[in-house]
Amino acid sequence: MNQFAVLCLDNNPVSVEQLRRELSPFSSRFDLHTEDSIDDANAALDYCLEQKQTVALVIASHNESFNGADFLIQLDKMSHTQQARKILISCGQDIQAILSAVNDGRLDHCLTKPLQDNLVHKTVQKELTTFILENDSENLLHYSQILDHQRLLRAHIDNKMRSYREGFISEHHRLSDQELAQQVTDALLAFFADKDETKACRTYSTDHLLTREGEENSFLWFITKGEVALYKKDDTGVQREVVRHTQGNIVGGMSFVTGEPSFSTAITLKPTEVIKLKREVFAEVMHSNTELLPLFTNLLLRHFNRRLQRSITTKLELQKTLESLEQAQKQLVEREKMAMLGQLIAGVAHELNNPVAAILRGTETLTDKIQILVDAPKLDSNSKNIEILTHALSAKPRSTADERALVNSVNEQINNRRVAKKLVKLNLHQYQPWLDRARNSDPTLLGDLEQLEHYYLAGSTLRSINVCALRIADMVKSLKGYARSDDERFHRADIHEGIEDTLVIFESKLKLHKVEKAFCSTNSVYCLPIALQQVWTNLISNAIDAFPAKGKLRITTELVTKDRRQWFVASFEDNGHGIPVELQQQIFELNFTTKKEGNFGLGIGLSVCQQIVRQHGGFISVESEQHQYTKMSVWLPFSQD
Repeated sequence: MNQFAVLCLDNNPVSVEQLRRELSPFSSRFDLHTEDSIDDANAALDYCLEQKQTVALVIASHNESFNGADFLIQLDKMSHTQQARKILISCGQDIQAILSAVNDGRLDHCLTKPLQDNLVHKTVQKELTTFILENDSENLLHYSQILDHQRLLRAHIDNKMRSYREGFISEHHRLSDQELAQQVTDALLAFFADKDETKACRTYSTDHLLTREGEENSFLWFITKGEVALYKKDDTGVQREVVRHTQGNIVGGMSFVTGEPSFSTAITLKPTEVIKLKREVFAEVMHSNTELLPLFTNLLLRHFNRRLQRSITTKLELQKTLESLEQAQKQLVEREKMAMLGQLIAGVAHELNNPVAAILRGTETLTDKIQILVDAPKLDSNSKNIEILTHALSAKPRSTADERALVNSVNEQINNRRVAKKLVKLNLHQYQPWLDRARNSDPTLLGDLEQLEHYYLAGSTLRSINVCALRIADMVKSLKGYARSDDERFHRADIHEGIEDTLVIFESKLKLHKVEKAFCSTNSVYCLPIALQQVWTNLISNAIDAFPAKGKLRITTELVTKDRRQWFVASFEDNGHGIPVELQQQIFELNFTTKKEGNFGLGIGLSVCQQIVRQHGGFISVESEQHQYTKMSVWLPFSQD
């Protein structure tokens, strides 16, 4: 017995037999009841009710002696026939009443005799299709062989899409990850319970490789029990764990869906049960159970969503870490700067003692000489006192050899070495009147020379005070860069001036060694000069630390074209103990130092230098030979692209 029935009512036996023939194709899915009286038709309806069989369609004839129309209208009053489609076959009488019943919706269709060939079949097929669409939408494809195939198929697709959307949006999101994974697991296990030709359900031992980073993958692993770790190689090639998956998670999902190489390497951490799906098997599974597709899609999307969330969280954490590192780097630079500054101040303070003491001594001397000059009698206009004072203010001291040669020459002329020394000292050896007085042994000559010596000493003392003051100013200027804030902006600056300022700071350490400079004509570079001064300081300090007993520092600058780009290169070469080849790359690493025990060194100088130079778009190169030399070259872009 079928779920649905079709009832035909006609008081003409010939017509009943004709209807039975035309409706026979529908008998595979619908039970056919043909009756020739209204009483028999009602009995057939009662039988359907007893059998809990729904009447899908009723066809009744109507003529003067047989009121089939009224029988059809009465069907609306019975529960098991309310949904039935109703077709009236009329002989043409009382057509207006029949049309009125159809228009009121009490009849679904009306055919008029004589009937065309196959008309009843087509009409019944149409009405039964409508009935099935309304009353058995879950099994539409069961009727596709006898009813309107296209309508049923279109409706089936629409229903499935609607069900998929409703299930996808309205139901599955309410499930927890565990519940959703369990439903997918149950469905997959149920599919492979009867047939598992590909051995999809597997158990792997510990350390079993599922996917390998960078290699193709055509499988998808659904974990039903156990644990799998995903590993990713970093820039150095070290394989690091990035995430772990347990029951309900998917391995290889991204590469399986996109066809791209595996993003990571997946290895089981303990005995793990999985469902391994090939693409072909996956498609077969999904087509076999339409309920599984939205479930699995939800699970896969959740898997990707969790991965995206982890990626976003990791990115935020990395951003915070980067900000912390940048702050720490700034503090590190300041720490290195202050440490270097403290080291330099000790030497500079010692250096400042000499010019300060000289200024104090000069002040005392100048005070005495001024008093003497004020109290002394006035000299005549030819005494050259003002010229001697002026000359002493600007003249550079002669070397001992030059001084001795001039004294010997004058002594040969006047035969008085004491007077000759005074004439040379006062720069009067070139004036004939004074030489004549010396030859003639003028008794007032020594007195006049001694008085003029006070003018000379006053002038030379003022010169010494001026030189010492300039020396102090240079040292202060060189140190000022270290006290400034690091918020400077890029601008064109004199590189040579920065290097010279740095050399002033190290003058106390360099006085026992030799410094050679070979600067190119170009000195202006787009840079951060205060930051670069720290680079020069570290490189010169490292060179001094590496010096032998007689150290030599050679500083050169030049313009070099490399890789079709122009560079300003400042090189610092010392004749120290050199750096082994295996350590030449490590010297730029944080906390690495080559200084001997007991020597000052934080191990961050060259690391900071490298960062500063990279900030300029440049780099530092190293050339070194053990026990011979070390050459550190700072490459700065000369032109800004």
